[in-house]
Parts: sequence; structure tokens; C-alpha cells
Amino acid sequence: MVTAGPDIPMADTSRRATTVPEPRGAQSGAEPSFRPRDQFWPYADLEEEPSVEELAALDPDLQAALFENPPDRPFSCTLVFAPFDGPDYAASLALARASGDYLESGTGDGLRHRARFTPDRVLALRDLWRMVGRFDTSEVLIDDRPVPYARELWLPLLWHLLPRS
Repeated sequence: MVTAGPDIPMADTSRRATTVPEPRGAQSGAEPSFRPRDQFWPYADLEEEPSVEELAALDPDLQAALFENPPDRPFSCTLVFAPFDGPDYAASLALARASGDYLESGTGDGLRHRARFTPDRVLALRDLWRMVGRFDTSEVLIDDRPVPYARELWLPLLWHLLPRS
């Protein structure tokens, strides 16, 4: 028993005074073999802010919902295509990777290559489209969104931006 002063008893703080029964087989004086860390795994080593690459990969609608002032992006045309067999595949990958914004997504049969082009890169866009446009799996996105008649209307409109020589 602990006393707070002359003849003033305090509560008993020894292990014997606890009301919770000890589990069977537990030793009353044994120290634990390890002490857990105060941080939770796996969240301790994650960055608090997303990287520039992660922000660029976000859907524009999600960016608008998450951020008060989402970054302004210039008008863009994006080609999305699946891997294909043929001699043009290596050249199409090289053109896609040379675009301003290239992203690979998915694995296996779901693998897609995504290349975003701005109007100043319309020549590279046309060259890539000539290689991948013949496949039904190829998609055209305007400002990262599927729009009606993107193949039939938007691409020919962009071809008007080609330099005349």
C-alpha cells in the first residue's frame, strides 16, 4: 500500500490489485520479448503528398473534385492502343513514348499504351495514328475523355493543323 502523506492511504497500484484476471500460462513478472513500434505498418513510409507523376495520371474529373484549383491543361488528343503483332509495333511504341505524356496501364491482355499529344505535336499524332488506327482496340480521347465521332471528326480537324509544305 502506498501512502500520500502521514496516515493518508492511496490506492494499491501493484499488479496484485488489477481486476483483470491474467491468462493461463502467463508469467506475472515476465517482460515482453519485443515492444511494438508506435507507427503503423505499411503507412509509416508513404509520402504525404502525391508525386507529380501520380497527379498527372489522375482523371481530369477526379482532379477537379479533389483540388480546389486543378492545374490547367492545354487541349490534347490522346491515343490509346493495345499491343499488336507487326513490324510497326516497335515504331509505334517509340512514337508514343516520345509524346508529351506517355502511360502504360494494365497487364497481359489488358495492357494499353496511352500517348497524349498537344496541337503543336500533331505531326507525331498523325504518324502514330497511321500505325495504330487500323485496329479496333485503338481509342481516341479528346482532353482525356471519350467523345462521339473522335475518329471521324476530331482527328480530321486536327489534320488541318499540319504544316503545309
